[in-house]
Amino acid sequence: MMKQFMFDFTIPYVLDDEFMGLIPAQQMQIAKLFHKGDLVTYTLAQDRQKLWATVKADTEEAAINIIESLPLTSRMDYIIHELMFNELGNLITFPAISLN
Repeated sequence: MMKQFMFDFTIPYVLDDEFMGLIPAQQMQIAKLFHKGDLVTYTLAQDRQKLWATVKADTEEAAINIIESLPLTSRMDYIIHELMFNELGNLITFPAISLN
């Protein structure tokens, strides 16, 4: 049974050119992980100091391997938490239909 793991990243306060240069590759890898279904959520705090990612994997080691595939992971510290559950609510919403 697949488990879910929450990664709580601390982003460096000062982002150097190398960090900024890796962002496009990070975005591409994030898109691939969402497409594969390995990544459930990916959230950046407004102050850009924290980042959270939820991963689906069979084991903690497999979850870490997924996160380690991201180009920016080596540039940030993180804590991992195995989740009991993750309520996502209704992810896809459609506007109300007007019959007028």
